[in-house]
Amino acid sequence: MLYVISGQDVENSLPLRKKSRAAHIDRLQALRDAGKLILAGPNPAIDAEDPAEAGFTGSTIVAEFDSLEAAKAWADADPYIEAGVYKEVSVKPFKRAF
Repeated sequence: MLYVISGQDVENSLPLRKKSRAAHIDRLQALRDAGKLILAGPNPAIDAEDPAEAGFTGSTIVAEFDSLEAAKAWADADPYIEAGVYKEVSVKPFKRAF
């Protein structure tokens, strides 16, 4: 089943994101390589493709997992969690309609 993982950033998260981005991207690439990643990306803090120093307010991932528990475990192990980027993460089942 598909799950949407939504992380909400702490204030001024950009320096924390930069430090742990490579490890975060590596995990997403592994999920993609396994054929499980549907989409992933950050939420810019301003209405711009490249928000520069304005940074981001969070991230959204839609991916396939065997269960809600597996999706939560994967989300809990994200390097952005350890780095303190996210203040909150939610994981919910997702049904693609289109």
